[in-house]
Amino acid sequence: MVGYIKQVLLIASTVFAAEYLPAQNPLITYQYSADPSARVFGDKVYIFPSHDILANENRGRPGWFCMEDYHVFSSSDLTHWKDNGVIVTQNKVPWVRPDSYSMWAPDCIYRNGKYYFYFPSTPKDTTVNGKGFTVGVAIAENPEGPYLPQEMPIKGIRGIDPNVFIDKDGQAYLYWSEGNIYVAKLKENMLELASQPQVLTHLPDKGLKEGPYMFERNGTYYLTYPHVANKIERLEYGVGKSPLGPFTVAGVIMDESPTGCWTNHHSIIEFKKQWYLFYHHNDLSPAFDKARSIRSDSLFFNADGTIRKVIPTTRGIGVTQARSKIQMDRYSAISNDVAIDFLDTANKFDGWKTMFNEPTAWVQYNSVEFGKQSPVSVVLRVASTEGGTLEIKLDSINGPVVAQIQIPNITGWKLIKTSLRTKVTGRHHLVAVLKRGNDASLDWIQFE
Repeated sequence: MVGYIKQVLLIASTVFAAEYLPAQNPLITYQYSADPSARVFGDKVYIFPSHDILANENRGRPGWFCMEDYHVFSSSDLTHWKDNGVIVTQNKVPWVRPDSYSMWAPDCIYRNGKYYFYFPSTPKDTTVNGKGFTVGVAIAENPEGPYLPQEMPIKGIRGIDPNVFIDKDGQAYLYWSEGNIYVAKLKENMLELASQPQVLTHLPDKGLKEGPYMFERNGTYYLTYPHVANKIERLEYGVGKSPLGPFTVAGVIMDESPTGCWTNHHSIIEFKKQWYLFYHHNDLSPAFDKARSIRSDSLFFNADGTIRKVIPTTRGIGVTQARSKIQMDRYSAISNDVAIDFLDTANKFDGWKTMFNEPTAWVQYNSVEFGKQSPVSVVLRVASTEGGTLEIKLDSINGPVVAQIQIPNITGWKLIKTSLRTKVTGRHHLVAVLKRGNDASLDWIQFE
């Protein structure tokens, strides 16, 4: 057993852990990620997502969801996300079937000096909790890990998508789904059920419901969940006066994916006096919705406590530093004669490009921080088969021009640097406008 514990504790230190990665939506662009459980621990936001990989004849079920491990990502500014590496993997959990590739949507919570990571999977021994999925726990002293998986899953649970909520009186509740949405109280040790599971009623009867996520605000308990009201999932919620309900269906948080991504899965947090919705979409795999990517957008409440519907964006959250590479393709607003496409359709992890197809075509990117000292120049990575003129403006399409870039006829991509026309400090929106030409592509902008 000692040898096993040492092996597990080495997981976080022996796997890949990336440096800080600037991102908009999707937040992670070098691997697939889904089912984001976001948590505020201290002065950082931590995201515990599942990790989609592509199945083949040797792993998983081709054409279906395939997940074998979990990473944890962290950020103090919601812009730069650090991959802290793998925290749990299927072949290091005693009770998980090591070839199941079913490490689905997880959650994590802090209590009594420890971090409890809850995850579903397929057990080796189906006599414990029956056939199908069940839920286990891994424990760490830091949110980044290392995490030690428990020898056995939680007794009495059959289902997926665990979510843990601790009420103001200290009572912890575990929610999960299996056709219906279930809830049970947890014991103080966070490893055992303290009550019999009960079905949460008064929710929609027809269509799949899964992925519960509970939070409380101003005395109201919000049970949020994906629901297939038609053909694919949308995010809905109900409200109640107790973590156990009953809940009254109150509305839709996010509509169905306009591009047909069949699933959505989410979490909702408050960080530095702003609420955020974390969810997923298939940005990096538009033709295959079993390879998803996590996103986030701001969430707002009406005066009566109802949730305003969140419109998904590519700009996402966080403030971008002017001296970093600004990906204008993750836009806040765009004209009809601008298109977004992958830089390399054979390697979609390379990201996107902005294509200007007509004079006056424009794209706007909000919340760029220039700081107290103005840059003196700007560098663009551009391409054009005809050449043209691109202007960079501040704040709006009618704002002042801070730089004008002459793009020559280029074969492939080229870096072009030009001086700024005026000093720029503070925080601004950026607008890139094509003033001359009919074919120009922009990868990124960076001020120096």
